[in-house]
Amino acid sequence: MHHPRVSVIVPAYNAMPELTECITSAMEQTIGLDALEIIAVNDGSTDGTGKELDRLAALCPSLRVIHQENSGTAAVPRNVALDVARGDYVFFLDSDDYLGPDALRRMVAMADENKTDIVLGKMVSVGGRAVPTAVFKNTQPRTDIFSSAAYRTLGCWKLFRRSLLERLNLRFPPFRNTEDKPFTAAAYLNADGISVVADYDCYYQRDRANGNNLTLTAQNLSHRMEGTRLCFETVARYLEPGPRRDQIMRRHVEWELCGPLWWLLLRESEEDIRERFYPEIRDWVENWVTDPVIEKLVPRDRLLLHLLRADRFDDVMTAIRNADEDAERGHVVDGGRVYWAHPFFRDTAVGVPDSAFDVTGRLPVRHRLDSASWQEGGVLRLTGHAYIEDVASLDPATELVLRRYDADDQEIRVPARVHAAAGIPDDELHADAGFVADIAVHTAAGGAALGRGRWNLFLDVRAQGVSRTVRLKSPESEPAPSQTIVTTGTGTPTTVTPYVTKWGNLSLDIGQEIPRDDTPGRVTGTSWHRSRKGTLVVTGELHGEGAEDVRALRLRAENAAGHRREAPASLIRSGGAFTAELPVKGLRPGRWTVTLSLSGSSPVAAVPYLTGLGRSRWFHIARPFSAGPVKKASETTLVLEVRAVDVPRAVRQKLRRVVRKVLV
Repeated sequence: MHHPRVSVIVPAYNAMPELTECITSAMEQTIGLDALEIIAVNDGSTDGTGKELDRLAALCPSLRVIHQENSGTAAVPRNVALDVARGDYVFFLDSDDYLGPDALRRMVAMADENKTDIVLGKMVSVGGRAVPTAVFKNTQPRTDIFSSAAYRTLGCWKLFRRSLLERLNLRFPPFRNTEDKPFTAAAYLNADGISVVADYDCYYQRDRANGNNLTLTAQNLSHRMEGTRLCFETVARYLEPGPRRDQIMRRHVEWELCGPLWWLLLRESEEDIRERFYPEIRDWVENWVTDPVIEKLVPRDRLLLHLLRADRFDDVMTAIRNADEDAERGHVVDGGRVYWAHPFFRDTAVGVPDSAFDVTGRLPVRHRLDSASWQEGGVLRLTGHAYIEDVASLDPATELVLRRYDADDQEIRVPARVHAAAGIPDDELHADAGFVADIAVHTAAGGAALGRGRWNLFLDVRAQGVSRTVRLKSPESEPAPSQTIVTTGTGTPTTVTPYVTKWGNLSLDIGQEIPRDDTPGRVTGTSWHRSRKGTLVVTGELHGEGAEDVRALRLRAENAAGHRREAPASLIRSGGAFTAELPVKGLRPGRWTVTLSLSGSSPVAAVPYLTGLGRSRWFHIARPFSAGPVKKASETTLVLEVRAVDVPRAVRQKLRRVVRKVLV
């Protein structure tokens, strides 16, 4: 009997006609039937599901069918299948959904290569069913629940390493709804790494044509209480109190506590609410909802939780009954803050703090950049309008904010001229929303020129003492072309290029100075020295007068704080070919921009990022370090990142590789 790589588990109850496509999609996986076992559990179906499973099993030796009495929940058949599963991995596939043909091969390869315990495959909506999207913006070979959006999806439609489930003795609680959330939460909280496959449509999720999905039919609050309680208890079991627990608890407070209260509580009788649900919900709030969690929620959830904390049952019911009407109420501006004008705002009898109604940080900034054009003297002029939604443009004061991409602490502010704007929504409310901002590139940094590198542009929009900062979008027209500017003091010509990022925002590349006849012609190669660890080798060709005096050419690494290291170049053959070797060993951790310069001058040419330059590792003062290129740090220039090696993590990874080789 072959040993399967993956056990595909399919719980099935009255699953026709979608069941056929579901099972077929598992049978046709490119990973091959020899690597699969498909375990389908017929949970007492009455619509022909059992007969269809038996028919398919007769065609496929890798399909095993188990028939049992109806349990009323997907949890029980999943557990039955888990008890007999033999695969290295387990994948849970619902009977109304189906897989992309290459899904399991890709997910298993991702888990194998990165030694991760859970793999999320990109989910696709069929027929409008809601699916998670945030976590699937990018493929992530190895991540965790604290640095990714993985915890936003607690459905069990994922690849799990079976040894993780068995080590935890993890099974689904027998609930009709939310049975998979505590299961997935426990797996997440104990997983050694999570992977995300976002570049392939792995899992197609849909509602049944007959509308009898358990998720849709078990929609009362009573169906969710046990699962919600277990979610809170699971997080508390595996995480100590503190910021990490709060980060994870926030998801359950928003989605399992507050969300269902707003749209499900009133389906229950008031007697059940008062006697059965309300006391337990208050207990959850007392035990698991901290102030840092509340601070990060939307105002209406903050209000609800404060009312629950204060044990104001009648006010909770009033807030929920009037939720739609109250959502349309306006705002109050006071002391540079904006508050939701809810009837309970500053009601001393209710006693909810002002912070619960504070919406300042959530008000959108509406803005448009009409033009970006060059003026005389190397001045980039930006024109447009900007205003804070629902805040009248009284005493407006808008500033343009420039932030260096690779230096978080470097920020330059440019005051804008505010003027009347026409043709915008609520033009009376926002009459003075227009702005003109001039960036004098050669003097913007306190009389000095802007430093080399990429600068992101923001707008700080202010009115009535309220301040909101937003990333500046690209102009309606094409951005201004590159401009050559002579830097004050040095007389060095510099290229300044406005460009639009892939997210549609406007940035500036204060670029690499334009090569003159006596500067390097081009870089032909970058590599790490074969024997001297941590030494960068750059080769290239000189032209013009520069080819006659290679001794003046130097390879330079410089960070945002102005620290630098240089090394001379040497001629390797006639005709201007040169090489330069720069020791990176000993540089402080962080990002370093690599350029070529003439002795004693500003940089004159960029060293570009060339594909193939990997990482170099070395020891410095008995500590391991590494350096490697940051691929997207600059549009034009090689940026190296020096960092200390995490020794315990590196040792764990090496041990896992050794153990795996021994086992194989």
